[in-house]
Amino acid sequence: MDNQVTGDMEEIIRQSELIENDYLKKWKREGGRVVGYICISTPTEVIEAGGLLPYRIRALGSSRTELADAHLSRFNCSFCRSCLHLGLDGTYDFLDGIIETNGCDHLRGMIENWDYVKKFDFLHYLKVPHIVDRDSLNYYEEELRLYKKAIENYFDLVITDEELWGQIERHDRIRDKLRTLYAMREKDKPAFTGAEVLSIVLLATAVHSETFEELLDRVIEERKGKEISDYRARLLLAGSATDEIEFVKTIEGIGGLVVSDALCYGSRAFWPRQRGKKGDPFNVLARMYLENLICPRMFNDFSTRRDFVFSAVDRAKADGVILVQNKFCDIHGVDNVQLRIALERKDIPVLQLEKEYGATADLGRIKTRVQAFLERIGER
Repeated sequence: MDNQVTGDMEEIIRQSELIENDYLKKWKREGGRVVGYICISTPTEVIEAGGLLPYRIRALGSSRTELADAHLSRFNCSFCRSCLHLGLDGTYDFLDGIIETNGCDHLRGMIENWDYVKKFDFLHYLKVPHIVDRDSLNYYEEELRLYKKAIENYFDLVITDEELWGQIERHDRIRDKLRTLYAMREKDKPAFTGAEVLSIVLLATAVHSETFEELLDRVIEERKGKEISDYRARLLLAGSATDEIEFVKTIEGIGGLVVSDALCYGSRAFWPRQRGKKGDPFNVLARMYLENLICPRMFNDFSTRRDFVFSAVDRAKADGVILVQNKFCDIHGVDNVQLRIALERKDIPVLQLEKEYGATADLGRIKTRVQAFLERIGER
């Protein structure tokens, strides 16, 4: 697939491949503080309303786990072990604190072992319900107030409703612009590759939202009129936490253009949001995040996740779906089986792909399976 990259897109790709990107380094040099988080159920608007920079933990395909393996067994998700290794080897020493959530037991084990070894100066546990009803929304709203108070107390600052509304409105604008970007990748002749979009989403969670909005505006304008047509099949990628740009490039390198996704490092992080209404900002945030949390950690909600994938397939005119699962990722391992069955019932070609996170030695097997999948699609 011939796709020459220049301009702002080239800069985004370069910065997204760095754990500590240049924008983050500048922020730290100027005295800015950074708070890490691990899950899309964390309202980053609260962090930014306090003048802090929210940073989503990632491993970027690093396969090193030796430091983590002393604390997490090899039966834990290798994505979490890779993140833990980077935490223990000092890569994430630029963080001034971290927000833990109960996204899954593997992520919790990663954060708690990281804290056990290195001791965070600031660690707050934001408890996110697994169901959506009146009681759970009230509970989550109160958790968000405690989350705000914890940030205020530790960093010695005050978060006003006015500042919070300003962040809610900015993040709404960014979500709208990301939908525009997805429309450009999903059109008949896409303006972006899947690897490029993953780079954009990764950078969105590693720089200040004001900086990212400016970059996003420029790259959308830059790609108007761009058309990618030299591919064998249009694919949708769904499943486990996937921040591996090289993995997506491998798929696209053999002709499978990833025209949409249902990933938490992708559309699941922003797509179903509702624009905030005036009122109590914590009530708005509780509803925005909990009612739209498309993740198998949510109970009794498979139909929502299934329909989200179906809608993306239809919207992007995908020829097939790849359901990726990092080895030992329990929740996506179960969910992907149900999704595979649902897709097959609708006669949508599907490949269920289990892989070891970040393992370059596994790329040959992945290529073989994806090539066979593309041939199967081509025979239809």
